[in-house]
Amino acid sequence: MSDEEYGFATQQVHAGGFPDDGVNARATPIYLSAGFVFDDFAQARDRFGGADDGFSYTRVGNPTTASVERRIAALERGDQAILVGSGQAALSVALLALLQAGDHLVSANSIYEGSRGLFLDNFSRLGIDTSFVIDANDPLAWELAIRPTTRALFVESIPNPRNEIVDLELVASVAHRHGIPLIVDNTFATPYLLRPLEHGADIVVHSASKFLAGHGSVLGGAVVSGTGFDWAARPELFPHLAEPARALGGRSFAERFGPAAFITYARDVVALRFGPTPSPLNAFLIQQGIETLSLRVDRQSASAKAVAEWLEAQPEIESVDYSGLASNAYHELAERYLPRGQGSVFSFTVAGGLAAAEALIDAVGLFTRMTHLGDVRSLIIHPGTTSHAFRTEEQLREGGIGPGLIRLSIGVEDVSDLIADLARGLAAARAVAAASAVETDGDSARLADASSVDTAHRPETPSISHASAGPGQAA
Repeated sequence: MSDEEYGFATQQVHAGGFPDDGVNARATPIYLSAGFVFDDFAQARDRFGGADDGFSYTRVGNPTTASVERRIAALERGDQAILVGSGQAALSVALLALLQAGDHLVSANSIYEGSRGLFLDNFSRLGIDTSFVIDANDPLAWELAIRPTTRALFVESIPNPRNEIVDLELVASVAHRHGIPLIVDNTFATPYLLRPLEHGADIVVHSASKFLAGHGSVLGGAVVSGTGFDWAARPELFPHLAEPARALGGRSFAERFGPAAFITYARDVVALRFGPTPSPLNAFLIQQGIETLSLRVDRQSASAKAVAEWLEAQPEIESVDYSGLASNAYHELAERYLPRGQGSVFSFTVAGGLAAAEALIDAVGLFTRMTHLGDVRSLIIHPGTTSHAFRTEEQLREGGIGPGLIRLSIGVEDVSDLIADLARGLAAARAVAAASAVETDGDSARLADASSVDTAHRPETPSISHASAGPGQAA
């Protein structure tokens, strides 16, 4: 049977299996080596010339890393994958394999702030412009944002931090009408819950540090390509893929590799030259994590829904941004795209604003205060003062990120313990809100008392002193 004929749980353990190397280790060996020995002069020449696909140097390729790449590609139903040093590296490699100075990218507005910063601060210095679409499910907004220089659209399947599901087929249809690819960051959903390539996406990226690895101990990223995009259809859009290349003896990447033109260029030109090489040890740990992916994500998604339902019922909570709730605006899309579960990262807004959010976060004991997600441990953070701190007030409002918004990443602990921990946090938030209400009532009472004083009995004062008048005095 081929990998695609097996179920997901079987694939995550066996897909892309390590080829026989004569040792027959049950687990993938860790090839912790900078380079690999050539048998002779001819083999060295052929490997550098592309006639022999063996390994030469770990920056170019490594057997441990290659095993993980094959497994991730199989799980995403992709053609090939590239493993790199982090999720940011994965997005950078994918986009730099498409964009050059003068090009334009259109991104959904509700994305990881590190990606937003990459586009605005780093890519802009390279002459690459980015526009942001506020409502990712509005086809007209995407159409209006596209320019003649636009070369790709970018979304997150489950955006950060508010769990707003994106209609991938809608965005893909807009992209393909203009002959450009759709790139999807699938970190939050994982291939267990959603495979974007099956819904029209052309390229998928992951922060493998999160759910794929699962234990908060390593960094890694992945780029996965599909087979449905014709990179030679509009050669003027991607000349580096459609025009003759020096490294290919005058042939183009599209001519030589067909649907694999993008991923080959991303590997052999971008990743190879920029060098975001993952450690073989990290690659091994990521693969170990992948082997239990479905088990963890199943439990995490179920627990997240239970926590979200409990939060929604609490009077101190203004809103819960979880698409698994029937009341959520994205629930219909979630049922369509995420029937196995709606993920385990979401946000909620506590009444009382920043002070209440601070009290809640400081009061929890089981949730870890940490800028990470997808861990087996449950995590909590305040986006407005951490990950999204550099957004303006207007940008925060556009993203629905108020002062009382808190992001959770649900782990694999007993859900009753997680709810009890959040209950302690809400009790602390209530105490802050009550103290604030008492203070506000006191201020109101003092204002009322001052305003009731008979002004006729007040000493006459010069008009120039009105600028320093106290409470209740006319200005």
